[in-house]
Amino acid sequence: MPEPRDHGPLPPLLVLLTVMTGLVDAVSFLELGNVFVANMTGNIIFLGLGLGGSKGVAGEILPTTVSTVCFCVGAVVGGHLAFNRIAHRGRLLGAATATQAGALIAAALVVMSLGHAHEFGRYPAISVLAVSMGWQYAIVRRLEVPDFRTIVVTTTLTALVADRAEAKERIARRLSSIAALLLGAAIGTLLIRKVTVAAPLWCAAVVLIVVAAISFLTAQRANAEKWG
Repeated sequence: MPEPRDHGPLPPLLVLLTVMTGLVDAVSFLELGNVFVANMTGNIIFLGLGLGGSKGVAGEILPTTVSTVCFCVGAVVGGHLAFNRIAHRGRLLGAATATQAGALIAAALVVMSLGHAHEFGRYPAISVLAVSMGWQYAIVRRLEVPDFRTIVVTTTLTALVADRAEAKERIARRLSSIAALLLGAAIGTLLIRKVTVAAPLWCAAVVLIVVAAISFLTAQRANAEKWG
């Protein structure tokens, strides 16, 4: 049986990215019109409701379609085109999150300057956020760290309660992933209520900058080749 792969500092960094996902989806769902920019399962359901004739906000076809298409664009770029020459996983994560931080800053500026209640601010914000989250998920898949996908926890939750005789380490990973998404959404909601709509996006950008800095620094250490 092959030995488990060493993932170095990647698991805690991916926990931070999962918190960041909760922050972003809190903004998109609560303030951009019942649309997800990370959770595409929810978007597909909403799209189906709209196609079936739902008249509620959860049945709006255009914002859901824009988000889903932009997510796919980000996933294509992150999965096939971006940073293909970077071999070390720490440097890959650092470059990806530094780039994504720029997208989150742009989205926050859009929300602050154009607003989020009207189409001229709402759709640019949805588009930028969805592209960035598709990008993130594609990059995370390339890292190949078990139990951490940062934007979906359905499989993680199912594995947590359905699998038997799992190692304590895997149980802890799954619990931390679920708790991180829950925490991010809760913090995002509080920031929206107590501060501003853009506050969770600024917070998410800071998280990405921290992840990028730690990724680059740890990738420079002498033992970094063990988990690269």
